[in-house]
Formats: sequence, structure tokens, C-alpha cells
Amino acid sequence: MTEQNQDVATTEEQVTEAVLQIQRIYVKDVSFEAPNLPHIFQQDWKPKLGFDLSTEATQLGDDLYEVCLNISVETTLEDSGDVAFICEVKQAGVFAISGIEEMQLAHCLTSQCPNMLFPYARELVSSLVNRGTFPPLNLSPVNFDALFMDYLQRQQQQSEQEGNQEVH
Repeated sequence: MTEQNQDVATTEEQVTEAVLQIQRIYVKDVSFEAPNLPHIFQQDWKPKLGFDLSTEATQLGDDLYEVCLNISVETTLEDSGDVAFICEVKQAGVFAISGIEEMQLAHCLTSQCPNMLFPYARELVSSLVNRGTFPPLNLSPVNFDALFMDYLQRQQQQSEQEGNQEVH
């Protein structure tokens, strides 16, 4: 019995615990422009919304990463094509991440961390649009896991295509 207990203890010591901790969440950059005020309010409000989303990850040190969620929203009016507003937000955070493999780290940096940042960025965009006295804008939730899986599939397809081109 003693030998079995020692084997279990040794195995548990060898397993490192996965860690994901938020160190800090902050606004890295913010911009709001309404270039056609005040005459934009005299037009019929038929907005056409353009939305762009991206993430960046930078290693700051051992097991320490900055993740930045970039959101850009541009609204134009359908009838005139005039820009109503442009809102750009860079919501960032510093995360301590350790005890995970490379693929899990990539998933963490491009999905889990942005998932934590998105509610902050969403609220900031909503607040900026509200302060411009435009109708409320509440961004829909984003499925970062699905975006990550889509990215992996595109990478795999690209690798397969490159492999097929080398054969010919």
C-alpha cells in the first residue's frame, strides 16, 4: 500500500496546474468621431453598420501576456451615404497563463481572454455612442470559440493546399 501511495504522490507532483489569471483590464485606446454633426440628425435614421473585430496578443514575460481586443464600428446612413459615427475601441488586459500546451495557449489568447474583455469593450462602445446622442447600440455577443475553430480549419486547408501544390 505504501508503494502505491508514493506512486500517486509522484504523479500528482509531475502534473502542473493550468493557470489563467486576470492581472489587469484597461482601455488602451478609444476614438469616437461624428464628422457630419449636426446635420446628420436632420436626415432619416436608416443606419448601415460596419463592424470589424480583431485580437492581438503579446508576451510580456514568463507566463505573462497582454491581449488586446480591437473593435471598430462605422455607421453610415443608407440614403445619403454620410458617415454618422466611427467608434474604435482597444480593450486590453494582462493575463498570467501557465501550465498549458501550445495549442491550449493559442486558444486561451485568441478565445478565452477576448471573451473576458468583450463585455468591457461592448459597454464602452455603447456608452460612446450614447454620449454622441445616437440611438442605442448594443453589440451582439461574439462566439470567440467558433472564430478560433474557423481559424484552425482555414489554417489546415491552407496547409493541405500547399502540400498538394508541392506534389504536382
